[in-house]
Amino acid sequence: MTKKVHQMSIKFMFVFVFLLSTCKGFDELELLLSVKASINDQSKSLANWNSSISFCKWNGITCFDSSHVSKIDLPGKNLSGKIPDSIFRFPYIQSIDLSNNQLFGDIPQNLSSCYPLRYLNLSSNNLTGIIPSGQYLPFLETLDLSNNMLSGQIPENIGLFSGLKVLDFGGNALFGNIPNSVTNMTSLEYFTLASNQLSGEIPRNLGLMKSLKWIYLGYNNFSGEIPKEIGELIYLNHLDLVYNNLTGKIPSSFGNLTNLEYLFLYFNKLTGRIPNSIFNLKKLVSLDLSDNSLFGEISENFINFQNLEVLHLFSNNFSGKIPNALSYLPHLKVLQLWSNRLSGEIPKDLGKFNNLSVLDLSTNNLTGKIPENLCASKVLFKLILFSNSLEGEIPGSLSFCKSLQRVRIQQNRLSGEMPPGFTTLPLVYFLDISSNYLSGRIDNREWDMPQLQMLSLARNGLFGPLPRSFGSGKLENLDLSGNSFSGRIPESFGEFSELIELKISESQLSGQTPYQLYCRKLVVLNLSHNHLTGEIPVSMSEMPVLGAFLAINSTAVVGNDLCGGEKNDRFTTLRWELVVASGKSVLNKNSKVFLAKDIGSISDSRWMEYWNKLCKIDHPNVVKMLAMCRSEKGGILVYEYIHEGKDLSEVFGCLNWDRRIKVAVGIARAIKYLHCSCSPCVIVGDITPRKIMVDEKGEAHLRLSLPGINSCSDSKFFNSSAYVAPETKGSKDDLLTEKSDIYGFGLLLIELLTGKSWADTELGIRDSIVEWARYCYSDCHLEMWVDTMIKNDQTCTAGDPEARPCAIDLVKNLDSVVRSSSNCVFSGFKLF
Repeated sequence: MTKKVHQMSIKFMFVFVFLLSTCKGFDELELLLSVKASINDQSKSLANWNSSISFCKWNGITCFDSSHVSKIDLPGKNLSGKIPDSIFRFPYIQSIDLSNNQLFGDIPQNLSSCYPLRYLNLSSNNLTGIIPSGQYLPFLETLDLSNNMLSGQIPENIGLFSGLKVLDFGGNALFGNIPNSVTNMTSLEYFTLASNQLSGEIPRNLGLMKSLKWIYLGYNNFSGEIPKEIGELIYLNHLDLVYNNLTGKIPSSFGNLTNLEYLFLYFNKLTGRIPNSIFNLKKLVSLDLSDNSLFGEISENFINFQNLEVLHLFSNNFSGKIPNALSYLPHLKVLQLWSNRLSGEIPKDLGKFNNLSVLDLSTNNLTGKIPENLCASKVLFKLILFSNSLEGEIPGSLSFCKSLQRVRIQQNRLSGEMPPGFTTLPLVYFLDISSNYLSGRIDNREWDMPQLQMLSLARNGLFGPLPRSFGSGKLENLDLSGNSFSGRIPESFGEFSELIELKISESQLSGQTPYQLYCRKLVVLNLSHNHLTGEIPVSMSEMPVLGAFLAINSTAVVGNDLCGGEKNDRFTTLRWELVVASGKSVLNKNSKVFLAKDIGSISDSRWMEYWNKLCKIDHPNVVKMLAMCRSEKGGILVYEYIHEGKDLSEVFGCLNWDRRIKVAVGIARAIKYLHCSCSPCVIVGDITPRKIMVDEKGEAHLRLSLPGINSCSDSKFFNSSAYVAPETKGSKDDLLTEKSDIYGFGLLLIELLTGKSWADTELGIRDSIVEWARYCYSDCHLEMWVDTMIKNDQTCTAGDPEARPCAIDLVKNLDSVVRSSSNCVFSGFKLF
């Protein structure tokens, strides 16, 4: 004990002598004025930095003993320029926060001049170069250099920061291994290196860092097995190793982590069974082991997870039955077990004692009936059970599940008629019950589904006349093929103004095709193999998109007794020119068409100018353009095929927080590229979930259209979409700008955060989702709209267009969120 006291005395004597030596010759007023002179203060945040008042009263300055600078706090002040060396020469400085600015260049190498420094945050800037090495700052507790463009390796002597409690180097371009010297930081609690290019094995000696509460090493290239020594970190609350190349088994030592609440190991190459010791983790709130090669049965010991809210085990090789234990987890909200080898029946009490909002058991080998209690929570909005062998009738209880939004129960063996109320669910926008054995008529029931966009009843045993309406003005995809419908095609189908796909093939329909069938947005039409007669209505040739495809492909009407007639010469006389993007192939095995979109009249010569810009765009988060078909009446854009790509509107509800933020980051990077790297810059114009594709790896791809490709100085395009900023609406002379794109992205971000869209009917007294967001933020009612994986006490403020960040700042802010994903840390975002 005496020896330890003696060593401490020597240390503090050294500090005292050091401070005396560093104080000599430094005038703190001059140092502050030097800092001001070195920084570009665009927002005038340093306006009162002048000698007319005491510097202790300057903005962002806090003093110790009323005479010495102890704190420089200037986050989010729109400061630019290089960080001056002088900022690290204040002899009594304890805290420096320059985060969320636009500072660039290298980090000064003289950090050790700030010997008393406890807090240093330079995150979310544009800093480059390497992390300073050889620094001895024994009192430093927080070092945050995240969300910059730092490169090189983590310094071998990083352990000199021995007093650190928080270290965040995430969101940079660091490579190489984690140095062994990190174990010198025995007080470290939060350790984040996510979203870099680090490789090698995770050091086993992390087990020596007994104070760790948070480890986030995801989105790197780490390989090898997960060190069993991590199981010795008994205070660990959050462990995230996702998106690496980790192999081997989940260490049984993880059973010692009794304080663990979040365990994320998804998207690795892990094998073996879930170790029984895991069930000791009774505090677990969220468990995601998806996208690995785990196997074995899912244990009934899941009953131990009484606090579990989210369970993701999908895309593995689990077999056996779904354990009954899952039915008795009172807080369980999200259960996703899809794409495994599960068999047997769905537990009959599943949903009865849970709080289920998302259930996805698709692509397994499940049998038996759909349980009656799945919607007992009254909050189930996503029910995904397709590609199993489920049988029996659709439960009548689902007719009363008013919270349902997305229902996919196709490719099973369901029989009987649809329950009466199943066609009046108010929030359902996607309903697919195709490829079953359903029977009965559908014209004699009420159809009132105001949000319905996609309806597929294909390949069942339905019969009788078709209904005149499906109770929705938003219907985009309608597939009724492969049934025994009879009678005529209702003339009212021509009122489906949003319809993109209409399939009524292989049925018993008769009579003429109604001339009223004019759906301007129709891309796919299949009326083949019915008993239709008469002439093909000339109105079909006038459909801007479909006209081209009917001229190319006659299979849409084959198997009927239809004729062309003189009036249909337009099908053959329409002149369509195929314009192919330079260097890109079309309609071959390497480049497939996945969607065509109407671009309206292209008589204006500016279209070709826009096309030339569009086809040159090359970014991993922007869908490549392959070709354009054009005529005097309109045009069709042909995009590159996105493998396993789905609209964001289809998948975002089943994405966990990490994957949602990955989508947000991808789109932010696309916008940054379009705004900052294209000359002249490219304005998206209308950023909606339907214009975003998410591929099999969770990467987001923005799909552009010609009206959104325009110069910043000539963007006079009117758009009434709710995703377009309010200041751009009102007349055709309003301009779309970078700021209006940021507004649209803000609404998109709200959907990712909440699952609610701008048109949501559940927003209470608020006029719009923007006002609702402002209300929730300002009154800290975050529990109203963020899920339980996002626990954050920071606010996301709203502001005028000039206050919205530019695309560069957007990416920086979102990258910082990636590294703090479970806490959803947003630093003063002004999107609206």
